[in-house]
Amino acid sequence: MMKMLLTLLLCLSSLAAQASEWAAWPTVGSATLRWGPFDIYFSVLRTPDGRYQAGNWPQALSINYQRNISTDELVKATQEQWQAMQITVPVAQQQRWLSQMSAIWPSVQPGSQLTFVGDHDGGRFYYRPRPGQPVKPIGERFDGAFRDAFLAIWLSPATQYPTLRQQLTGAS
Repeated sequence: MMKMLLTLLLCLSSLAAQASEWAAWPTVGSATLRWGPFDIYFSVLRTPDGRYQAGNWPQALSINYQRNISTDELVKATQEQWQAMQITVPVAQQQRWLSQMSAIWPSVQPGSQLTFVGDHDGGRFYYRPRPGQPVKPIGERFDGAFRDAFLAIWLSPATQYPTLRQQLTGAS
């Protein structure tokens, strides 16, 4: 019983260490998405060396929300961005991803943070409900195709938000 408890504690501390490792990386850039007079979110891109290079992993994109947004609205906005960017993923695959995101993403409120940490094999989401609370992994890992499609919303030259991309990647 004691051995099983120690194993569980080691697994949990390993996840916590992974969750906090990217938070110590230098910031590449940051940007705020505004809709009219309203701030929607503040985003930060981090890498281990503080420089952005497409396809160079790992990368961590944190989105710090400034408004209440439901899970359904977050998922719908992701789908709309993929459609606008003409992300070429089979419809069935995209629907699986949207379903997975619906299952793990919470509704957010001012101060909530969702972070996606992409690595060579794919990536995973982390969530912090409010400032000062711990960051925790949510859901299972996603594959490299999801990583590329999700991060493209902010980092692709085809993004719908080129100014945000410039700010996040340190190009401005």
